[in-house]
Order: sequence, then structure tokens, then C-alpha cells
Amino acid sequence: MARETLRIGGGAGYAGDRIEPAVELSLDPELDYLCFECLGERTVALAQRRRLADETAGYNPRLEERFRAVLENCVENGITVVSNMGAANPPAAAAGTASVAADLGLDGLRIAAVTGADVADRFEALHDETFDGESVAEYRERTIAAHAYLGAEPIVDALESDADVVITGRVADSSLFLAPMIHEFGWTFPHGTPSRRIGQGITAGHLLECAGQVTGGYFADPERADVEGLAELGFPIGEIASDGELAITKRPDTGGAVTAETCTQQLLYEVHDPSEYLVPDGVADFSGVTFTETDADFVRVDGGIADSPPETLKVSLGYDAGYRGVGEISYAGPGARERAELAGEIVRGRLGVQGIDPEQLRTDIVGVDALHGDVGGTDPYEARLRVAARCGNESTAKAVAREVETLYTNGPAGGGGARMESRRLVGIVSTLIDRADVDPTVTVTEAGA
Repeated sequence: MARETLRIGGGAGYAGDRIEPAVELSLDPELDYLCFECLGERTVALAQRRRLADETAGYNPRLEERFRAVLENCVENGITVVSNMGAANPPAAAAGTASVAADLGLDGLRIAAVTGADVADRFEALHDETFDGESVAEYRERTIAAHAYLGAEPIVDALESDADVVITGRVADSSLFLAPMIHEFGWTFPHGTPSRRIGQGITAGHLLECAGQVTGGYFADPERADVEGLAELGFPIGEIASDGELAITKRPDTGGAVTAETCTQQLLYEVHDPSEYLVPDGVADFSGVTFTETDADFVRVDGGIADSPPETLKVSLGYDAGYRGVGEISYAGPGARERAELAGEIVRGRLGVQGIDPEQLRTDIVGVDALHGDVGGTDPYEARLRVAARCGNESTAKAVAREVETLYTNGPAGGGGARMESRRLVGIVSTLIDRADVDPTVTVTEAGA
């Protein structure tokens, strides 16, 4: 018998998110689905680099830790788990999940892996230009990973195979949450006629995908937007009905807040045009969305609509962007800013003396001009110089960072707390691929089999 309402929890909003709030959600016997959104633009490229070094790696390194914390509760309470923690290697993530399930005595747990997002072997099928108008061909030799954003359809296929856990790679964040609605309610995608149901589902997914952001975490601002209990921030729950009626809430015994304001802020998060928000499952129009507080931490949401899914899918290309060298040092007391500025000038001078020529170089004073340039104001009592350089090789990156450390004894006065690092860089550009050139598949395994 089809369900009339669903309760879906947002268990994580990024790869390194807290685990305890998801445990709290997994203890809720009224929850139907628990979704973990753990994949950023760079995350999947970094995961692919790990997979190239080790074919059993390439998925979220905290997957086993998360699932060890929640799987028993989810099985006991009949909660289905959906996550993109598969990153660049969903089959290996499924194997890791099966191992955790076996350790927990959950033999027979059905785990579905969704693959097909990796389109690096179809480079010719990519559109010719990046979103910035550059030639995609220029990135071919440097490409580490190329992943298309899949939509809800393959996740629905996985759920229809009676999976208890669905693990994907790159999918649209909102698709993790929309797929259970399509599966449970039998919704269909709009084709030529705007759909309130799919629109509300995409709206729900967008509100839930960043977990604690919508419950006040990203909203909190002392004296302007005070939020209580942030140390025990609860993660959100979406309650959605088969007709598209939607509400956002959280468990009453947790910190944070769900209000019209927290929801409005999250709705606009990472959205360029609220009237035309493109995801694989439709072109959503958020411009008419309304929020109504009907109880404490309970907000009704209406007005989301969506038109037909686009014929193309976004592809993120992760490429080798060289190395970054970073050096930092602090100054305190009267004249801290002036000494930090002098330190930056010394570093630039030293690089010139030694013939070190990085591809890009920045010298910033954190807290003064690092984010928005020099906007004026009272000079700080303490200042921290940060020198960052993008370089073609590691030795140059290390040389830049080392020059900052040498300021300890080579002036100006009072420098301390120096640090330096160098690391390989992953750059990201985006392009498109025709939907017909992407072929997702679903593979189901059972724990203990």
C-alpha cells in the first residue's frame, strides 16, 4: 500500500559533518529515510585521485564510521538510507558498508550501488566549452576526474530493488531526497506542464541537503540572529505528503531553530536564479515559495514548481592544477598591521632576489583584507600575514612557504606562530553532456552473502 506521507531526515551536509545528529535521527521510529549528502565539487576529484592510487579506496573515508553509528538503529526502525558517500567508487563503498553490516550482525542487509556518473571515458561526448567559455579540450591531458550529475531516476531504480541502503557517486544533492518521494508516491517527471509535486520535492531536497544549515547553523549571528543550542544542533526533517504538501522541522529535544528565516536563507543558498534553478530532475521555480511558521520549529512550505528535466547534465571536471605553497605568521601589539604589511613586502622581495616566479601569488592580512580587500576601520591589535602561491611544481611551492618561516629571525619585529605547507591542487571547471550519453546502472549486494 502506497504511503501518504514521508518523513526524511538530513543526516549530513558535507563530507566531514557531525555524526551525532544523524544518530539522533536514526533513533526516530517515525522516520522513513535518512539521507547523507557528503559530496562537494572538489570532493569527488580528490576521491578519484585516491582511487587511482588504491582501487579499494575513492569513497568517503568516514562512511564506515557513520554507518557503524546508525545502521543498527535504521534497521530496527525501518529507516532506509540514501547517500552519495560512494564518491568516485560506489562499488567499494557498498563493499565497505556490507562489511560494517556483517560486523553488526545485519546479514541480509541489501545495499545498492549506483554507478554511471563517471564519464571520463566519454570525453568526446562532453560539450566543447566550459561554463566560462574555455575549450574543454585544453583540460583533457590534465583531467583527474569527470563526473556527471545524475538525477533521482537511478536512485528510484535502486529503491525499487528493495535496497535498505543506496550509495551513489555524483548526483544532484536534492535528488537524494526527491528519489524516495518518487518511489513511495509514484510521482512522474513533468514534460511540458509544470509540476507542483516534483517542484515541492526539489524544494524539500534543497532545504534538507545541507543538514544543520536550515536548522540555524549557517543562520546564527550573535545579536542579529541568535540561535540557541548550537553545540547540540539538531539536523532537519522534511515531512512531505503524496500531494506535495511540505513542512520542515527537527526533533524537539535538539538545539537550533527552524523558522521562516532559516528556511528562506537556505532556499537561496547557492541559487543564482530562484525562478530557474536547474537540476537533473527539472527546472525548479522557487520564486513563489512561501514559508509559514505553524508551530515552534515547524515551517510549512508551499509554492515550489518544476518544469521538464533538462536534456543535458552538468559535468564537473577535476584537473591537476599544480601545487600550492602557503606560509603564515602573526604579529601583535601596536603597529601589528604595519609590521605584517612589511613582512609581505619582504617575502615578495626575497622571491625576486631568488628568481622564484610563482604562477599566482597573494599576500593577505587575515582579518584586514583577505576576503573583501581593505575596507578600512580601526587597525587591529593583532594581524596574521598569509602568503599563498600557485606553482607549477612542488619545490617552488615549498620555497615560497619557507620564505615566510624565515621571517622569524629576519624581520620585522615580533613575528610568531609561523606555519608552512605545500600540497597538490585540484582545479574544477564545469561543462555539459547530453543526458543520452550517460548510462547509470544499479548493482545490489547483500551483507553476509
